[in-house]
Amino acid sequence: MRIIPIASGKGGVGKSLIAANLGVVFAQAGKRVVLVDLDLGASNLHLVIGHQAPKMGIGTFLNDTKIEFASVIAETDAQNLRFIPGDTEIPGLANLKASQRNILVKKLLSLENNTDILLIDLGAGTHQSILDFFLLSGQGIVVTAPAVTAVLNAYVFIKNTVFRMLNTIFAPGTKAHEYLGKMKKSGGYQRLYIPKILPEIKRIDNASYEAFMDHLNRFHPRLITNMIENPKDADVAVKIRRSCEEYLAIKIEHLGIIYRDALQDISLASRLPITLYKPGSVLSQAVYRIADKILQSAEDHFSITDKEINESFLEAGAEAEVDFESKMEYVEDLLHSGALSHGDLIETVKIQQIEINKLKKENNFLKTKLTKAFTQGFRV
Repeated sequence: MRIIPIASGKGGVGKSLIAANLGVVFAQAGKRVVLVDLDLGASNLHLVIGHQAPKMGIGTFLNDTKIEFASVIAETDAQNLRFIPGDTEIPGLANLKASQRNILVKKLLSLENNTDILLIDLGAGTHQSILDFFLLSGQGIVVTAPAVTAVLNAYVFIKNTVFRMLNTIFAPGTKAHEYLGKMKKSGGYQRLYIPKILPEIKRIDNASYEAFMDHLNRFHPRLITNMIENPKDADVAVKIRRSCEEYLAIKIEHLGIIYRDALQDISLASRLPITLYKPGSVLSQAVYRIADKILQSAEDHFSITDKEINESFLEAGAEAEVDFESKMEYVEDLLHSGALSHGDLIETVKIQQIEINKLKKENNFLKTKLTKAFTQGFRV
């Protein structure tokens, strides 16, 4: 069973949209898919796949010992696709206890005999339970958007995942654990760069070093850049890649780009995933392309070369150019056919203008912080 956790450092980047539509496409390819809504506390994945409001979900299972796990697994209208809802009405569910997390992991792994792909839609942010579920696989997907905050939070999510791995592997009583403890007390923990500390860890505790490197070499998160507006937006992925290699000593692969599509809102209102509502749309075709890359890749615990990583980023850039042309042609076709009115087009432009203004504000805010930090550093 291939496990694919899908996460984001920031909400609102289309993570659930991607999870739902990948589930549909994998199922169409003949794979037995289970889609899990682990965005606990804000569970709405059922709306994206057009599933009726769930009567039971993960929350009811965890809070009622009489309920069998099988009873919360629902069939969907898509053949081969099953769905496990979350819960939004149970207080505190977003912060799972360790015992609840362990029970849930055990139940999910027990689906192996009749499941080919387990897709896990995780909540946004870096809560410990989210990081642990992401680490169930070395092939987790991180979704980002071109916005500065989304890019920053995507990197922070990957960084916190690596540090969660550090703290898990460096067990209490080891010299490596003691070293990290000293760094925390000195206030330098958050400024740790993995490539810089590895030689010291190897020197003082080679066993812990080897264990960590074994996990790190099998950890290759994959990136999807969603909600882009033009080919240049695809470049933000390069910044995340550079930071991951320089500060975390990990290699990430670019699965591809997805353009923002106004049809997604219509699809959502129609209670159909867009890959079913409009399979020929630019958005749907991007999802099919990404799903195909995943299906053609090796199973978990694979290794990836620098050449393959470079090719994945170059390919994503080329796809951004091609899809932009297709998007323009598609909009023209919709206008001529009457499926998209001029009013819809005007509304889309207005929404884009709001996003542009938002990005300008974020850039000005970051410039102010950088200027302030530089001035303070200069004075010191």
